[in-house]
This record gives sequence, C-alpha cells and structure tokens, in this order.
Amino acid sequence: MKRTVVCGALRGIDAGKTVVLNGWVHRKRDHGGISFINLRDRYGITQLVVDPEGMDPSEWADLSSVTQELRNEFCIAAEGRVRKRPDTMVNPDMPTGEIEVLARKILILNRCETLPFQIDAEEAREELRLKYRYLDLRSAAMQNRIRLRSETAFAVREYMTASGFYEIETPTFIRSTPEGARDYLVPSRLYPGHFYALPQSPQLYKQLLMVSGFDKYFQIARCYRDEDARGDRQPEFTQIDIEMSFAGREDILAMTEGLMGHVFKKVLNYPLPARFTRLSYKQAMELYGSDKPDLRFDLAMQDFSPYVGAGSFQAFKDALAQGEAEKAEAASKGVRLAGGAVKALLVPGQAAYSRKQIEELEAQAKVYKAKGLAWMKVNGTEEAPVLEGGVSRFFTTNAAEIIRGLGAKPGDLILIAADARWKTANIALGAVRSKLGKDLGLTLPKAGEAPRFEFVWIVDFPLFEWNEEENHWEAAHHLFSWPQDQFHAVLEQDPGSVLGDLYDLVLNGYELASGSIRIHDSELQKRIFNIVGIGAQDAEKKFGFLTNAFKFGAPPHGGIAPGLDRLVMIMAGETSIKEVIAFPKNSFAQSLMDESPSEATEKQLEELHLIIKKEE
Repeated sequence: MKRTVVCGALRGIDAGKTVVLNGWVHRKRDHGGISFINLRDRYGITQLVVDPEGMDPSEWADLSSVTQELRNEFCIAAEGRVRKRPDTMVNPDMPTGEIEVLARKILILNRCETLPFQIDAEEAREELRLKYRYLDLRSAAMQNRIRLRSETAFAVREYMTASGFYEIETPTFIRSTPEGARDYLVPSRLYPGHFYALPQSPQLYKQLLMVSGFDKYFQIARCYRDEDARGDRQPEFTQIDIEMSFAGREDILAMTEGLMGHVFKKVLNYPLPARFTRLSYKQAMELYGSDKPDLRFDLAMQDFSPYVGAGSFQAFKDALAQGEAEKAEAASKGVRLAGGAVKALLVPGQAAYSRKQIEELEAQAKVYKAKGLAWMKVNGTEEAPVLEGGVSRFFTTNAAEIIRGLGAKPGDLILIAADARWKTANIALGAVRSKLGKDLGLTLPKAGEAPRFEFVWIVDFPLFEWNEEENHWEAAHHLFSWPQDQFHAVLEQDPGSVLGDLYDLVLNGYELASGSIRIHDSELQKRIFNIVGIGAQDAEKKFGFLTNAFKFGAPPHGGIAPGLDRLVMIMAGETSIKEVIAFPKNSFAQSLMDESPSEATEKQLEELHLIIKKEE
C-alpha cells in the first residue's frame, strides 16, 4: 500500500489507472451507503468514493467496516481506480476536481484522537495553534506559507550562487559582544565561569571573511536576541546575510535589487522595477514621519511652520520657540539638534471625520510623545474655500494662504502636530499617517488587482545619536559603519553632523534589510570607539580579534542582511512572522509545544558549575 501517486497529481487523463494514495482524511461524507472521503497530503486533495456496486460481498464487508471507522485526520492508504466525474459533478475549485478514485481497499496506517481544533479552522486560538503546532502545520494555509518560505530560500541561493557568492557558515557559539540587545549565553562545562554567546548576527565573522579573501559571501543565518516580549519579535530569527569586498554602496544596492527582482519573479511571478525609489533619512522623516515609510499610498506630510507666525495659536509658537532655545543650548555643548517643528497632514476628502475618529488619531499621536493633534476642516466652495472647526479660529488672517500652500480643497481634513523636537513632531504625525492608511484601506489592492509591493531605499542616516540620559554619543546602527568620506575631518568636533554609508531597504512599511559600508581601517575604527566612549583597553577586550585583523591588509567591504522571516511574511500577505515560521515562540519567547525554556536538573547545573538564585 505504498503510494504510487500523490493526492494533488491526478487529472482527467489518468482515468482508468489503478493507483495507491497515502494521506490524511480531510473530510468524510456518507450518502445512502456510499461514502465520499477527501484524502489530503501536502500536494493537494483527491476525492475517494466508497461504493458497493460491483464489489464481492466479502470485500465490501471489509471495506465498509474500515470506512465506518474513519474519522478526520486518520492516516490511511487507499487503492482504487481513477474515473472521471460526470460534467455536472466536476469541482472547479479543486485541481483534482475532474476525477475521483473508486476505492477498493483502505488500510488505516494510524488513528487520530479527538482533535483540539479542526484543521483549517480559522477560529482556532493562537495558543492552541502553537501548542499543537504539528497539527496546525497540516492546514493548507500553513503548508502554502512554508512552501513559499522554502521556494524563497531556494531562489535566494540560486541568485547568490549564480552571482559568484560562496555560502559560508559562521559559528553559532561566539564571544559576547555589545550589539544593541542582550545576548543568549551558553555556559561552558569545560571552562567554569565562562560562557559562549549565540550570535545576534554574523557581523564580525562576515567581516573577517572579507579579510580572508572571500570577496562574495552569503549565508541564510540563524540569529538570536534576548529581547523583552514586544510586538511580533522572535528570540531566534533568520536573515539573508551578505557581504562584498571592493564594493561601494551602489554595488550593494544594485545587487540587492537584483536579488529581490529574482525572488519575486521566481516565486510570485511578480515583476519588480530594476531600480527602487530612494529617499534620504531626512526626506523620509520630513515626508512620512518614519524611516520605514509605506509608499503604497501618498499622504506626504508638509511643513506648517511658515503659517505659524501670522496665526495666534500659542502652542505652535511655543513649540518652535522652545525648539530654538534647546537647539542653541545644545550647540553650546557641541551637540547638534534640529529644533522644533510643526507638521501638517492633508487628508483628501475626509472632512466628514467625526470628533471621535479624530480623537482616535490623536491617541495614536500621543503614543509617540505628541502633546496633542490639532485639526481643521476645509469647507466652502472651490472658488471660496474656508477653514472651519478645530484650531481654524486661530488662523483667520492667513486661512487663504494655508489652503493654497497645502493644496487643500473643500472636503479635506488637515491634521497638525507640533513639538519642540523635530523628530517627535514628525514621528507622531507619521504614526497618524500610518493609521489612516490602514483605516481608509489605502494599503489594500483595488478590486481585481494583485497585491502591491513598494520598495524604497532609505540612505544617508546619521552615524551617531546623542543619548540625553547618559550624555554621550551612541552609534545609530552599529560601531563598524563607515562615515561618509566628507565627514572624516569633523568626526570628533561635530559627531551630530556625520552621515554614515548606511542604507535600509523598506517594503510596504516594514524594514526589510539594513546594511552599511564597513570600516576597514583600524585607526578610523579607534576614532569611532573613542567618540562613543569605548576606550582602547575595552575595545581590545571586546573587538580585538576584529580590529587586529584590519591591520593585515583588510579590503574595503560592505554588506546587507534582509530578514527572511519578514520577507516571506510580506510576500504571503501576512502581518505576523509566526505565520511563516514552522515552530515559532509565542510573544513571551516560550514554546508552548515543547514547554521551553525548561528547568535544568541539579546534575546539569553541577556539571556547569552553576547555582540558581531563587527569587524571594
């Protein structure tokens, strides 16, 4: 009873063949002595028909007895003859819908206990799905998403190998290095008190591979970060890690565009443009209030500050004045700040928004530290538009200038955020923009259209960020990013002005990849360490094996690392990476299926020279 064909393969041309199918009972229906069984494997579904007509009574008795016992998810083998369905019975929704298999023998390979939820049941709770993940993975949706992930990984390897890249594995046990999140530590039995760390990324090792002369490296790499439970993060994730020697930013961007083009065409048959849109970090923040803007819809933000002076709304004036004061104070300490900002978002045709709806938008802005969200509506006629409601009474003298300057029309809604910090005003209004995109359905494809995939490069990021709480500079991305050449002379004098050779790839509002040209000069690397407060001794202890390697003819190099989980999630039209990972953790970094993390035995702890400190 070993299968001779899979459940999704049979078609009309196979009529008359005798076949053996193996799979799971997906559905079973009994109609007046005749049973219909939908048999499923990962290739599809085939309908079995159990009919006594033409059968020997003893054979029918055996077959009928087995058929009566069958329940959903029994694992069975079935032998029978393929026959075409009558034209009126063809099922166009099934690839195998023009045939059925007249079963003559069924063998139960394994029985199934009562299911905790029905396979393919959309209402199954996430906790149950994760606890019984092996059942959830049987569903057509999960099977398709895991297939999509496999095909995507294969397409990546296909493109990278054809482009001359070597796939090289880097260590999973490494020394702990500061990379922004906590490391997962692994105690060493042989060296008591010493620990390996699981890599947050292969960053240092792929740079060492460039020093080693492997000028084109990639790896579908497992990475680990011990972060607090938040959003859709996973403690273990997968990235497409890439590094190139003797390459500049343009080379890496072009290579990545080619990779994405190949993957989307091969896997989804979706053509991408040869070159993606580019925005500087400052442009992205000014226009969309985010360094990962969703460009599937417009709604660009505008500068409202030119209209503040002629108005009488004091909150806007105070935000700009306070911003200038803080900017001047910071400058006296050698720190560069952008000052205050008043930003406007023109929402076409939404003047009918209720006060409650606007309050919901304001709540979103406050999540991102805005003090409030001002608004006005454009009414009147095309010839004589007027501002009404909200803060409009404070702008009666320059209402016409505002309407003309913002490009507003009757029926439009104007939303305004202000803050003494340029970044806060932009991010808060950007969050409102993102919410509007979802609320108004602007991210959804129009009827009959395929899903849209909008890529954009964000470039020219600041290399350093000022930590106000601890009064020191920090690396905006990581410590090994190359400062753009024109800023080398002012690194120490004006770190806030320095732009790095950094770049992010954004897809549909998600950061898909991040990368940079790396520092390959040990003296320049020391200067960066000094700016962020890492002394020579500390740098040697943490990164000496890398910086020492730079002294031996390290080539110029750079790279990028697209997230595989997030890429497949977007391609699948999902909003959670759990939906494209075979065995994910829940939002609290727990595996409900195997109940990890679990306690260690006393013997294990003793071997590792560890003592567990119990909380009081």
